[in-house]
Amino acid sequence: MPDKHYYCAILAGGLGTRFWPISRKALPKQFLCFTPDGKTFLRQAYERIVKVVPAENIIVVTLKEYLSIVEEQLPEVPRENILLELYNRNTAPSITYAAKEILRRDPDAVMVSTPADHIIEGSDEFSSTLLRALEYASTHDELITLGIVPTRPDANFGYIQVSGGSSAIRAGKPVPVKTFTEKPTKEIAELFLRTGEFLWNSGIFIWQARVILEELNHYARGITALWEESSDIDRIYTDCIRISIDYAVMEKTDRATVFPARFKWADMGTWESLYDNLGKPDRTGNVTNISGKHLFKEDEDNIIYCQKDGKLIAIRGLENMIVVDTDDVLMICPRDDRKVKEFLSELAMPEYEDYR
Repeated sequence: MPDKHYYCAILAGGLGTRFWPISRKALPKQFLCFTPDGKTFLRQAYERIVKVVPAENIIVVTLKEYLSIVEEQLPEVPRENILLELYNRNTAPSITYAAKEILRRDPDAVMVSTPADHIIEGSDEFSSTLLRALEYASTHDELITLGIVPTRPDANFGYIQVSGGSSAIRAGKPVPVKTFTEKPTKEIAELFLRTGEFLWNSGIFIWQARVILEELNHYARGITALWEESSDIDRIYTDCIRISIDYAVMEKTDRATVFPARFKWADMGTWESLYDNLGKPDRTGNVTNISGKHLFKEDEDNIIYCQKDGKLIAIRGLENMIVVDTDDVLMICPRDDRKVKEFLSELAMPEYEDYR
């Protein structure tokens, strides 16, 4: 039976712009399904958490415009457990909102904060790791992040250097954080991996609701003060800055602790992460969601995604490209995160508003 003082805030207000044209403003990636089981990212996140946290203590933080989607995908979550934001202000305001609501309900609350768009394999390992972290947080006034033991030098993830180095990681116990590094170059990521002192920053946090609010009050007073000045959430979010919990608190606090974890994890933040998790590459390195008829010739190491079943996709001579076909958009772009980011920035132009 899950502990009644355990809570979770699932953060589901992201816009998922880097996964355009599949992820759109009206239906961003956390509400989409990329796996054969037919479950969306949000649904998967809920089903992982409910094994450890009582169902009535699971809160979803999302934008007002996504309320009906959350209610459809998580019908068991009561309306009072869906906190609505007027604007996307990143994770620090979302966590402040959730922590204040949770603390109002339970002064002894220990809470998990998790994004809705992660892929995690090994549910038993995840559950046991999260449970141990919650148990630890309930008796320690620390801010805990789950740090994933890295398997490759991935430049798309943030890294955490631990005090005590590789031996501390092998011990599998909570370790003080030494440094945070956000998305290093590939060369630096390779160096991090060689030292054995670094973990991937999962963005999954565990802490007492009281403790995170204390640190937010200390390091991000501009955010927490808004809740003291007004009870109007729309007004609060209108005046609130946009900042992540990492920049607002975790990189400044002396209470940061990392809990080494070994379950398979991926932050679905880029098309490259989709290449690693959409499915196994075929004999020429192509990854695709197409299960029906297709014709690929002289193609290597591409991501090929089609939203419509029964459509023949015929491609020849492409290498290291992204090909995405939807009802109203065909995107063909080099498989390079920097080039994709630059390319998608053009969507801000007024003539593309109908396709965002």
